[in-house]
Order: sequence, then C-alpha cells, then structure tokens
Amino acid sequence: MIPVAIGLGVVAWLFVREFDADQWARIPWSMHTVLALVLAWICMAGREAGLVWRFRVMTDRDLSWKQSIKVTMLCEFTSAITPTTAGGSALSMVFMNREGIALGRGTTIMMSTLFLDELFFVLACPLVMLAVPYGVIFGFTADNKTFTVGIRAAFWIVYAGICLWTALLYLGIFKKPHAVRRALVAFSKWRLLRRWADKIVELADNMEVASRDLRLRPFSWWCNAMCATVFTWVCRYLVVNALFWGFAAGASQSVVFARQFVVWTLLTISPTPGGSGLSEWLFANYYGDMIHDVSVALVIAIFWRIISYYVYLAIGAFMVPSWIRKGVGRKKVKNKKV
Repeated sequence: MIPVAIGLGVVAWLFVREFDADQWARIPWSMHTVLALVLAWICMAGREAGLVWRFRVMTDRDLSWKQSIKVTMLCEFTSAITPTTAGGSALSMVFMNREGIALGRGTTIMMSTLFLDELFFVLACPLVMLAVPYGVIFGFTADNKTFTVGIRAAFWIVYAGICLWTALLYLGIFKKPHAVRRALVAFSKWRLLRRWADKIVELADNMEVASRDLRLRPFSWWCNAMCATVFTWVCRYLVVNALFWGFAAGASQSVVFARQFVVWTLLTISPTPGGSGLSEWLFANYYGDMIHDVSVALVIAIFWRIISYYVYLAIGAFMVPSWIRKGVGRKKVKNKKV
C-alpha cells in the first residue's frame, strides 16, 4: 500500500500542478457533455481492447485475456513515464516474459508490433491527405501562418523519418536481415554513434531473431494483427472526436480526426514523459482555430490528458508494485531451489 499511495500522490501532484482550477469552472456541464465524456471513455476502452486483442493474436493465444490486459496496462504505464520516443512497446517483451513467453519470442512480437504501428502511420497518412483538404489539416490562416508553417515542416520531417524507419524494419525483418545487421553494426562504430553502439547492435540482433519467425507467419496472422493495430489507433483518435462533439459541436469531425495524425506523429519525437507539456501546448494551439475560445480548448485538453495519460499513471501505481513483488518472489523461489 505504501508504493501505491506514493504513486497516487505523484499523480495528484502532477495533475494539480498542470491544471488550473479556473479552467474547471468554465466547463459547460450538460447531458450532452456527459454523454460525450462517456463516449470518449468508451473509445479509449476500445483502444485498450485492440491492444489486448493484438497481444492475444501475436502470442497465438498463449497469453490469456487477463495476462494480455496486464501486459497492455504495463506497456501503457511505461509509455506514460518514459519519453515518447521510447514508449512502452520497448519493454513489452519483458512484461510478456514475466507471463511465461520466452524472451526471444517476446522480442519477435515486440519487433512486429513496432513494425505494424509504424506501417499504420505510413499507409494512413496519404489516405487522410486525400480525404481532407491539405490546407484545412494544417489550419492555414493569416493569423497563425508562422505556427502552421512550422507544424507542417515538422510533420513532414518526422513522417519522412518514420518512413525510413519502417523501411529499415521491413528490410531487417523480412528481406535482408543479415545485410541490415552488418550495416547497423558498421554504423555503430562511427564516432558520432558510439554513444548508442550497444543499443544499435541490440536492435540489429533483435531484428535478425525476429525475422526467423515472422517470415514464416501466414497471411491470416498478419491480417488479424494489422486489423487490431488499425482498430486501436482509430479508437485512440476518436477520443478527441468525442470530446469535440461534446464541447465544440460545430467543429468538423473529419478535420478533428485528420489532425490527430499530425498530433501523434509529432508526439513520437517528444523528449518528455508521455509527451507531457508538448501535447497540451500542441493541442490547444493546433486546434485553436476550430474552437475560437481558448478556455474551451483548455477544457478539452484537460479531459484528453486525463483519459489518455493520467489514468495510466494511476493504474500503474497499483500494478507495478505487485508486478515487481511477483518477480522478486519468483527470484527467491528459484534461488531456494538452486
């Protein structure tokens, strides 16, 4: 109970520090806004259901539903407390290993989920750009020209990096794992990259291990995993649509959805834990032209962060102490047998 209390205390401290009580006073409570909040929570639950479904599929149902939920929540917690560039997926193989999945197999699953997430961004972006006018997505107006030009430039730079990273994963997993491994090991010896040499070599080894299993997987396996990936990301974007429906009903739902691609693409390079700080600033400014009221934008940002960030900190405060204690207990038992 002590670590749980400490964890919840930290969550409360972060929440009070980040949000102003005056902003809560501006919330226009009504049955419509309550329904919108319920819908937003349902969408977020759908996201978690998609992640749980994907873990079940990719472990060939060796993880039970309960174990899949546990792994998903632990991944979400680590995503909330680590820089977005790291995320929770990097530790998923450790969490799965604690639930009985061999570390090598967990590495394979981790690499494949990483590839599917990046592939979704690469393929979905052109479709969104075709469905919604380009200028509307980036919100070009005379008043915020500098901001939107900066957002557009940053987005395309990051998107190009995601495309290159996805291509590298594809080559490393499916086509040329040995060649990519040799190239990465050679790059790790460069003076500018020596600081990350161990991680680069580890990435190369993980790719080679993953490729042995993933290239033998049937198309149906990949199809189910990709369907779960699309479902989970779409549900995550729809959280914001639900909030706009409740607090800014006049905003175009298609534009709200399309701009989520830009927001989450930029958050992939956030150096702060869970994108904290950057996400609020980006949300309030980027969607500002659709709301025309700063106070409403801040209210929407508050609920967005509660649903997509703070809830996972609270869940982690309960789960992580038990998870660590379970691991220590297993270690003691093992040492006793030896």
